[in-house]
Amino acid sequence: MLRPTAVSVVPIDNYIITVKFDNGEEKKFDVKPYIKGDWYGQLMDVSYFKAVTTDGDTVVWPDGQDICPDELYMLSYE
Repeated sequence: MLRPTAVSVVPIDNYIITVKFDNGEEKKFDVKPYIKGDWYGQLMDVSYFKAVTTDGDTVVWPDGQDICPDELYMLSYE
């Protein structure tokens, strides 16, 4: 069985995103552990963090930062 893919994403407080998957599940994902270094560190800027969108598979930000689709689904919580 294929893992579900992200169909929509909404940024919420404290660097958490709510992700809706193509199987109908809606889960939260904590992005804070990923905000390190120069590239992912851009996510610390709240306005940039809120620019998150989906690409038909996972969540992405304007400069190309993304979360591995498997991690996004497996580490999300309800």
